[in-house]
Amino acid sequence: MNIGFIGCVESSKATLEVLLNIKEVQVSAIVTREQSGVNSDFFDLSGLAIDHGIPYHIEDPNNRIYTTHFLSKFDLDYIYCIGWSYLLSEDLLNLPKNGVIGFHPAKLPQNRGRHPIIWAIALGLEETASTFFLMDEGADSGPIVSQIVVPIQPDDDARSLYDRLILIATEQVGQFTRNLVSGCVEFKVQDESRANYWRKRSRLDGRIDFRMSAESINRLSRALASPYPGAEIALGDEIITIRSTTISTRSYPVNIEPGFVLQVMPVRVLVKCADDQAIWLKDVDVTLFKEGDYL
Repeated sequence: MNIGFIGCVESSKATLEVLLNIKEVQVSAIVTREQSGVNSDFFDLSGLAIDHGIPYHIEDPNNRIYTTHFLSKFDLDYIYCIGWSYLLSEDLLNLPKNGVIGFHPAKLPQNRGRHPIIWAIALGLEETASTFFLMDEGADSGPIVSQIVVPIQPDDDARSLYDRLILIATEQVGQFTRNLVSGCVEFKVQDESRANYWRKRSRLDGRIDFRMSAESINRLSRALASPYPGAEIALGDEIITIRSTTISTRSYPVNIEPGFVLQVMPVRVLVKCADDQAIWLKDVDVTLFKEGDYL
């Protein structure tokens, strides 16, 4: 089976490495990016292409038509598009003989759209999924070729969930690719009545408001942990990145306002939240905080 590959993030690298080791598959062409302003987990695949002697194309986002021109040279059976931040053109979707395989780390048809790992943790979901599907002109809406449900643990952050999803995805891609070669794959049409779409996250979505519950703040900090940019708090005119939090096990008087700095320790700061809760901000510059201040 002759395939092309499109991607530019860590999950792209992991799945491409699996494909390169399937003897029934020939990876004939790779499309990637040399930089990205939107992918915190960016990975340039050109090094892998060079190592394996595979022709590659660095896409210019302002001239995407050249990607289609490049891939049209290789008589492809499938294109795998894993870790790409925008929809493909109709011409590119129709280029390979059998279609384009996409990847979305969510339990499709639920939770289509942007930032699925971030939203899943921030919203407190108990599970997500690793899903591969045949791409169409919609967003994450094509027939499913493989889906494995992935529980979200109470202490999961973006890094731990991301790594677990990549591990599962690499197992899937090997299995269903061999099934594609043998012709024993069933594509399952998605139930549109169950579909919803997550929007693009804005920077303000990562801003901690201490009127939130401690649980909500903790989920937000875990959702935006590495490889993502971190949650934020405003301290006067300065924006402080928060990468780790812990919910206090103690209760505090409800008449203490949210945002009140209760305690400053050598490597963490305790701040009052909603109701009787408080939360520790960890690994911050504690010299910026003073007990009795308000955030």
